[in-house]
Amino acid sequence: MKVTFGCLVVSAGVCGLLSFVLLATSLGTEYWYIIDMNHVNTSDLEDMSSHSGLWSINEGGMTQADSIDSFTADNSRYSETELHMLYMHRAIVVLLPLSLVLLLFGGICGLVSSLARSPMLLAGTASYFFICSLLTLCGVSLYIFYSHQALEETVRQVGLEGLAYIHTSFGWSLGLAWLSYGLELLAGVLLLMAARMAKLQHSSPTMA
Repeated sequence: MKVTFGCLVVSAGVCGLLSFVLLATSLGTEYWYIIDMNHVNTSDLEDMSSHSGLWSINEGGMTQADSIDSFTADNSRYSETELHMLYMHRAIVVLLPLSLVLLLFGGICGLVSSLARSPMLLAGTASYFFICSLLTLCGVSLYIFYSHQALEETVRQVGLEGLAYIHTSFGWSLGLAWLSYGLELLAGVLLLMAARMAKLQHSSPTMA
């Protein structure tokens, strides 16, 4: 089966659109990190279960919208380790939304370059998507490192015994961000293939 230029650019467009939707959904939901309390016949402990997003934490069914605000926090109240984590959180909430905004403009560039059938524009848009994927990768990887650091700091403060009934895990919001990263890469690859095909067609007008 012969792959056509139209098939490549449409597939790249679908991947780009899905990556945008997945990343937007990921950023807007509160299931990046999940804390579950084991049932120990104590209702107070059960209420401590929570799930969090990048900007808020949901504890006991109640969302605390301003519970994670690293930009307005008073730095003097935190230790050196906590400040390091605060700076990481700031980087995360900048990198991922920036990637989302760039994806929007990338979709517009992809549409224009596809209609123009310009190899240079298509290759440039592909590079643009690779940059978006790099930002997403950095943001997600930094969040994973940030979460591990937060857990280590909690263990240091309360000890392993204090966390005996706690189970932590990453949620599906983080999974959506990973999927978005993969689709951004795929969109870039497809656009590079389309750029190569457009270049061949320009050099050989008789080719279909």
